[in-house]
Amino acid sequence: MNSIAYKTLQSLAKFKPKRETHTLAYSQLKETQRAHARALKLGTTILEPDIVYSYFGSKSLWNACKLFDEVPNWDVASATAIIGCFARCNHHEEAIHFFSRMIALNIKPNQFTFGTVIPSSTALQDFNSGRQLHACAIKIGLESNVFVGSAVVDFYAKRTDIKEAQRAFEDTHEPNVVSYTTLIRGYMKKEMFDDALALFREMPERNVVSWNAMVSGYSQMGYNEEAVNLFVEMLREGTLPNDSTFPCAIRAVANIAALGMGRSFHGCAVKFLGKFDVFVGNSLVSFYAKCGSMEDSLLLFNTLPRKNIVSWNALIWGFANHGRGIEAVDFFERMQDTGVRPNSVTLLSLLLACTHSGLVDKGNTYFNKARKEEEHYPGLLTPEHYACMVDLLSRAGRFEEAERFL
Repeated sequence: MNSIAYKTLQSLAKFKPKRETHTLAYSQLKETQRAHARALKLGTTILEPDIVYSYFGSKSLWNACKLFDEVPNWDVASATAIIGCFARCNHHEEAIHFFSRMIALNIKPNQFTFGTVIPSSTALQDFNSGRQLHACAIKIGLESNVFVGSAVVDFYAKRTDIKEAQRAFEDTHEPNVVSYTTLIRGYMKKEMFDDALALFREMPERNVVSWNAMVSGYSQMGYNEEAVNLFVEMLREGTLPNDSTFPCAIRAVANIAALGMGRSFHGCAVKFLGKFDVFVGNSLVSFYAKCGSMEDSLLLFNTLPRKNIVSWNALIWGFANHGRGIEAVDFFERMQDTGVRPNSVTLLSLLLACTHSGLVDKGNTYFNKARKEEEHYPGLLTPEHYACMVDLLSRAGRFEEAERFL
């Protein structure tokens, strides 16, 4: 066994499956092992992808690896199946190790192999292995294949090496919607909005993912009107938005405080999604809070089937920012009763609420408690919190105490 294979198998020893308690899962593993044994008994010389998938499906990674030692001849489909299974299980280093072993055994990878292993380099943020895989694809002559090209574009785009991403896109023969959308995301990440929009307009076909890339890109970078306009255009063209579209569009319309349009977006969410997830729900709670419509914000909050820290923060901030500090404090106390731990944003909203409502002693108490907790939760207090305390104490005429925070 060569050194790469030995190193890989040795590293996988820690991935031995846990004792199965579920009867169906255990039965599936035993059946797979019997099929594997029959194949060996019959002298099978090619790895069966079905056996590989079954082992991974039952989380028996070690048995899947043993296939490499027990079968003398592999084909590209079987080797790619193993690499793909490792990648799907987030064992990206092992996926790359097995690709190296595949090359060492003179098994020529195909477009599906590269399309599977390059994302592992992307996930690991491993620039060297990604460049080597790209070079290997060029050497074999697969760089123009759309599966390979899209993976390479994604690798460089996520590393913000936009020039290499552009070259890979240009090398791709007949790029598809994935290729276009990947490069658009890269442009957005580099704030190359004109290039992103031009490429978006050039796309031969667009789907909800490509629209989402544009709407979210503009929204995240603060180009709220552009994000809202694109969302409206998306609806006019007949593309149905999904769970990923609405949080970005609603956040954008909240930032420009367009209450009427935001209500329309809310109606669209109900129409197209029916029951929506916590991300859409949180965006709506935050939207109404930013627009000062706290009754609507609270109504949405109460209908959320699951509330997280973002849900609570949106509501507490809304009450605090609109001069309803006592209610903000009340909801903070309710949040603590549910077991949700406050974060830095929660504390800042709470101090703001105390400042606007003259709750000096309460604000002081919350701040001192957070100061003690920061020993266990670093980053809980920032310069903004100290500035808020100076404001709180100064408004109450307690200037000597305020000076201690300067």
